[in-house]
Amino acid sequence: MQSIKRTKVVDVLQRTDYGALVNVRGWVRTHRSSKAVDFIALNDGSTIKNVQVVVDPAKFDPELLKQVTTGSCISVNGELVESQGAGQAVELQCRELQVYGTCGSDYPMQKKGQSFEYMRQYAHLRLRTNTFGAVMRIRHNMAIAIHKYFHDHGFFYFHTPLITASDCEGAGQMFQVTTKNLYDLKKDAEGKITYDDDFFGRQTSLTVSGQLEGELGATALGAIYTFGPTFRAENSNTPRHLAEFWMIEPEVAFIELDDLMDLEEDFIKYCVRWALDNCKDDLEFLNKMIDKTLLERLNSVLADSFVRLSYTEGIKILEEAVASGHKFEFPVSWGMDLASEHERYLVEQHFRKPVIMHGYPKEIKAFYMKINPDGKTVQGTDVLFPQIGEIIGGSVREEDYGKLLGEIEGRGIPMKDMWWYLDTRKYGTCPHGGFGLGFERLILFVTGMQNIRDVIPFPRTPKSADF
Repeated sequence: MQSIKRTKVVDVLQRTDYGALVNVRGWVRTHRSSKAVDFIALNDGSTIKNVQVVVDPAKFDPELLKQVTTGSCISVNGELVESQGAGQAVELQCRELQVYGTCGSDYPMQKKGQSFEYMRQYAHLRLRTNTFGAVMRIRHNMAIAIHKYFHDHGFFYFHTPLITASDCEGAGQMFQVTTKNLYDLKKDAEGKITYDDDFFGRQTSLTVSGQLEGELGATALGAIYTFGPTFRAENSNTPRHLAEFWMIEPEVAFIELDDLMDLEEDFIKYCVRWALDNCKDDLEFLNKMIDKTLLERLNSVLADSFVRLSYTEGIKILEEAVASGHKFEFPVSWGMDLASEHERYLVEQHFRKPVIMHGYPKEIKAFYMKINPDGKTVQGTDVLFPQIGEIIGGSVREEDYGKLLGEIEGRGIPMKDMWWYLDTRKYGTCPHGGFGLGFERLILFVTGMQNIRDVIPFPRTPKSADF
């Protein structure tokens, strides 16, 4: 086979130099055979679109063509010609063909119409399908958009530790990290496990958030963001939860509540706009095959300003809905943590646009949130989106040493884990705030997919850590 430098399918489809000899390599989507002509749809992952390879079967060994089945990997040298069929501008007239890897009839991804649940069993192969190729290309673009947004706005990319001795959320649902022999644990006189012989000499876990360390960065560099994996040992088998997921957490010195909400809205609109501008083919495919309202919904996010709504006002709206006959699974009352159904009612039925809710009761929010003058509510913010519910959670942080210490002690958080955090309030404290965005929830919204396990390559969930 003649040696020709490979051209990606996405680039071949843009070319108009008809008559040129080009090489494409990829995986066969379909192979249709007849006596007169064979058509091979080839995809290499660079685009949702396939390049059509036209083969004259009289010029090739029949046994070779039999190996070109769905899922097989091939290399083709072909002449670039104008396409005679609909759906593509160019195609390749095959001159040479090489099979890199055959693919038998037991290939799990060759059947049409498999369910996403079925495909999760084959997460190592589902990436080759049109849907998951589209999702992963959009996921990449969203990561690029995030880095570009923060870089262009003067934020510094700050790397926080994955292994930590502190629990940011105070939930205690953390994965422990240890080198100890679990069959022979060393214990003290009270029967509690001791960690002086462990790798770090103390109990450590995988992080649930980089926020606390991010605050240290913001109080030195002014504005930082983290973007990395986080871990929650919650036994939550829902379409919205993962045990391992990615978080974006900007933190900004000298920011106030209104500015924080402005940042949240501007950032997420930027990401949606980036997707519409840079993922057109993939979004059109998902709009056609997965969610026929996807493009309309994405454009609607950009069309209007987000609603700014206090928690108290939100509860009042929900109570009025109940009084008018709307039925919620969970009851509504001031002081409760809103369920997804409540959030989605406000966004999808009442306002019909995204909502930024603020002023939550302090009892249902984390210890570090700044308490309002009423003493009952905090300057916490949640951005609520259609179909998703909460997509961003943030707050202005409490910068007063005494107040923060009071919250830490009142909630029984061990001081031995918090001394370094309190130092930022002891030495040159400053107003600051930030938010956290679950990356996979953003991808859910942008792709129209319905299960968070289908927007990350290899999902980690309870009883599932394959691949």
